[in-house]
Amino acid sequence: MAGTNPTPTEYIQHHLQNLTFGLHPDHGWSIAHSAQEASEMGFWAIHLDTMGWSIGLGLIFLWVFKKAANAATTGVPGALQNFVELMVEFVDNSVKDTFHGKSKLIAPLALTIFCWVFLMNLMDLVPVDFLPMLAAKIASLFGADPAHVYFKVVPTTDVNATIGMSLSVFALIIIYTIRAKGFSGFIGELTLHPFNSPNKLVQALFIPVNFLLETVTLLAKPISLALRLFGNLYAGELIFILIAMIGLWQLPLHFTWAVFHILVITLQAFIFMMLTIVYLSMAVEKH
Repeated sequence: MAGTNPTPTEYIQHHLQNLTFGLHPDHGWSIAHSAQEASEMGFWAIHLDTMGWSIGLGLIFLWVFKKAANAATTGVPGALQNFVELMVEFVDNSVKDTFHGKSKLIAPLALTIFCWVFLMNLMDLVPVDFLPMLAAKIASLFGADPAHVYFKVVPTTDVNATIGMSLSVFALIIIYTIRAKGFSGFIGELTLHPFNSPNKLVQALFIPVNFLLETVTLLAKPISLALRLFGNLYAGELIFILIAMIGLWQLPLHFTWAVFHILVITLQAFIFMMLTIVYLSMAVEKH
């Protein structure tokens, strides 16, 4: 918000607003100049900063691991190869200990989730004003008002991103369940558990109750997966923003919170990966 003296509330709101592009009822296809305009664009609006950073960080992950794979040697490995082999072995052991089925997809999926989510979380350690101010200065060169340039750099503080990832996991849960047990087995899991009875009539009475309970349990998986990651990173980002507002003492406080937040960043990436493995393992287990 270069060239302005925002109040604390305006400062916080500005840093928590995404760069939104969509169809506005009055302005047509455009970038939102306020939170209200972003809201008026509706469901199909897209957060350009979230998409840009998440895709960019995903490409960085692919590039680093591909570079390590191309340079891999059976001789004395370099630092990059050692790091990549360590990550692959760590994820591989986690999958072997947790996933009880057979699938060539789970280990690469788990590795991608852990590294990608970790990189997105890691952006939380960048000083909150640095990249937004840089974006505002670049935008001002093209005639844009810096006060209307929003730029969030932590994709996992956008609930749309975390829900998008969790819905992908949810789709895999459904696919793996049907592939392992058939469509009838999938319906059976929703209607014949947890209450059952050898009496056919009693079991028929249990079906609506079972269906309600199991459907809630099934839908709770992607919701909890998304909101856990979003909530922890959003809270961490908000604390960084509050620290940035206090002026002279922000550097030592930023460093102290960043050291602690490294644990949160790593732990949340690990939890997202492990829950994905656990959910997919439960999908292929037969009861």
